Amino acid sequence: MDRRQFLLTSSASLAAMSLPGMSWAQQKTVFRWVPQADLTLLDPTFTTAAVTQGHGQLVFDTLYGLDSQYIPHPQMAAGHTTENDGLLWKITLRDGLRFHDGSPVRAADVVASINRWAKRDLMGRSLMQSTEEFSALDEKTIQFKLSKPFPLILNALGRQSGMMAVIMPERLANLPETEGVQEMVGSGPFKFMADKWVSGSRVVYEKFADYQPRKDSMAPDFSAGPKVAHVDGVLWNIIPDRATAIAALQANEVDGVEMVDTDFLPILRDDANIKLVKRSLPTIGVMRFNHLHAPFNNVEIRRAVLSAVNQTEYMTAINGADFPEFWSDKCGVFVPGSPMDSDAGMEKLTGKRDIEKAKAAIKAAGYNGEKVVLLDPVDFPSWHAAALVTADLFKRLGFNLDVQTVDWGTAVQRRNSKEPVSNGGWSVAFTGNTGPNNLDPAGHLALRGNGEKAWFGWPTSEKIEKLRMDWFNAPDLETQKKICREIQLQVFEDVPYVPLGASYPVTALRKEWEDFQPQISLFYTVKKKA
Repeated sequence: MDRRQFLLTSSASLAAMSLPGMSWAQQKTVFRWVPQADLTLLDPTFTTAAVTQGHGQLVFDTLYGLDSQYIPHPQMAAGHTTENDGLLWKITLRDGLRFHDGSPVRAADVVASINRWAKRDLMGRSLMQSTEEFSALDEKTIQFKLSKPFPLILNALGRQSGMMAVIMPERLANLPETEGVQEMVGSGPFKFMADKWVSGSRVVYEKFADYQPRKDSMAPDFSAGPKVAHVDGVLWNIIPDRATAIAALQANEVDGVEMVDTDFLPILRDDANIKLVKRSLPTIGVMRFNHLHAPFNNVEIRRAVLSAVNQTEYMTAINGADFPEFWSDKCGVFVPGSPMDSDAGMEKLTGKRDIEKAKAAIKAAGYNGEKVVLLDPVDFPSWHAAALVTADLFKRLGFNLDVQTVDWGTAVQRRNSKEPVSNGGWSVAFTGNTGPNNLDPAGHLALRGNGEKAWFGWPTSEKIEKLRMDWFNAPDLETQKKICREIQLQVFEDVPYVPLGASYPVTALRKEWEDFQPQISLFYTVKKKA
């Protein structure tokens, strides 16, 4: 019996016992789901955690939604008007919007919610920096008076990454933004059932009877179009052990498993009752340098490392070689095939790898044998694999390498240290940019070049920062694309990080379910086949 079959066989007898809340689910038409992690933070304006964003999509709504081409469309908004060459925006709420506590959605709720969101989200802060006055004109109309044009205002209000610009009652939105909201009152298609929530075990959502989907001709597409709930509820079963989750799926005890490990892909691909869904927004692996200390405060050394990185080696180590359709080894700064993606400078990643040439470049740049501390998170399979590949590469490049084995939690804490390696610091760490954060410069933390205010690693690049602001002010899509080409070229010059390739998450569903949106986990379109 091979490892995969052993994992499933040993877990099958435990699967049904592992599922809480099954009696409730059997009484209704319920979509039974295994999320990738436990839901611990509830407020989607407080964290970028994917599981909280999925929760937010059920409970809350946004003024605008994005279609699969990431173009904004009115959602809670009935529409908008612009005046004064784009400096005055008026957005009107559509009729019939109500919160889960029965109260109507008012413009004052929207203003308070957007103000809360903007204090925490990168794109929200950029919007408010361009805003002279933001107010409610009446019960259904909000107004932005801008000090300078902000062409991406609708994209900002409809973004589904970073922190979502969700609308909640004014009384909740006015709570301190430094603390997550605990009372979940949204206006989305499902209600969070706090009395049925058992942390670490189950999360229950019930269809909101008073939710009124948009009444237009647009079909549901990503987060745009009518949000029509086709089920009475959604039940999240928290099953940390992936083998137990897969066994439950095969036993028809759950309907979907959000994250499928590579080990289980062959078995599920051959199961006639299961279908695999490749998510359209990948995680892009990141090799992150500490720019504050030698040797990677030297851009020539970072460029030499970039020239030696082989994305195929990283993607094979992280994902395995059996399913190349679920990863890309030709990945630049943005999601392959997305609007901001380009081939600009890609020869820096896809050209012939010459280790001896890179080794000579490192020596010529003045490397003097400084210790390189590489953090290896052994309990996080993807980044552990990346660390192993890097350790082998760095030894061949002649670095004085110190691989330090840590768990993921320690790695996350350790990477925040700005100390030199002699005092507990680090040189290289690994992580991933996930989902919609890879689509454009707005939520792309790895791009920031604002020094000690930047993401861990603290790179400084005035050129990248200027290009990023130019992108926010771009008047049209073509200009945005042109700027993103320039950003990618500058990344390959300044090397704030090295992209290691794109890994596309795989979700497994029972075959009787359809219309599951591939971008992120949404639940208001999924339905059983007739």
